[in-house]
Amino acid sequence: MATALEFLKSAGLVPAGASPGVQPLPGGVSSDIWRVTLPGGAVCVKRALPRLRVAQLWEAPVERNRYERQWLQAAAHALPGSAPKVLAWDDADGLFAMECLDYPVWKSELAAGRADAAFAAQVGTALGTIHAATAGDRALAKTFATDAIFHAIRLEPYLLATAAKHPAQRETLERLAQRTADARQCLVHGDVSPKNILVTPRGPVFLDAECAWYGDPAFDLAFCLNHLLLKSAWLPRWRDDFLACFDSLRSAYLAKVRLPGVEARAATLLPGLLLARVDGKSPVEYLDARSRESVRRTALAILQSAPATLTGLKEQWRRSST
Repeated sequence: MATALEFLKSAGLVPAGASPGVQPLPGGVSSDIWRVTLPGGAVCVKRALPRLRVAQLWEAPVERNRYERQWLQAAAHALPGSAPKVLAWDDADGLFAMECLDYPVWKSELAAGRADAAFAAQVGTALGTIHAATAGDRALAKTFATDAIFHAIRLEPYLLATAAKHPAQRETLERLAQRTADARQCLVHGDVSPKNILVTPRGPVFLDAECAWYGDPAFDLAFCLNHLLLKSAWLPRWRDDFLACFDSLRSAYLAKVRLPGVEARAATLLPGLLLARVDGKSPVEYLDARSRESVRRTALAILQSAPATLTGLKEQWRRSST
């Protein structure tokens, strides 16, 4: 198995005589990531792990590395600048290199109370542009027929694992998982989280597309909006700002995407994802016990009421979390 430096040398990215610095980057749950400083600038090298670094057993196919770099390339084609430039890859060894962009992630901005509704709208516009540009693309649908990977790293650890902990909601959560699996409309990122979005002067840049799949755009929309609700539970003093971001992202996204049923599916899926982030295999790390219980209670109530719109869902969340 090649090291990051060996891979870059074989790809011709290391000039003769250069002695690049190689720095492992912390925080990777699903991959090993290295920052390599080359004479022309820094690059990042990424390799997927077969077992994710979480408390519960969570295994996933390592070939997702190939689909991630292909998603980055497809997104950059659909919306130039929306993803880091891919510089080299070795699918057989599960490695790829991309440009290293030194900008803050949106999660850190939100955690500091800098909840900018205008940037949230840019996220919604960018995501909607990628979804709209890839809708109905048969070639992409064939390339990203990654149903088994998406099941292993999204549907099972989020919805199905949560269903096992909530027998009264098992049928609902299993139905949401099956409905999501059956919808194939466009290229989906699968992990549109603030931690995977860089805040740059030219707009959002999406990272970490290991869950890439040709499927249901409602998953991406619900997944991202979910994080804004969770931030409002974590940092209630900025709740109104987070909810303003929710509105801006939703509105900007729906202005770009005209695919049938997206908003209704996102609205009914989102409470399942809320519940999954406290009781699934990948709980958010920042909520205390009291906040987790509040999210659990509210998510269960919204799941049962099944709001038809995201605005209706947000208002129910606002009332319940007051």
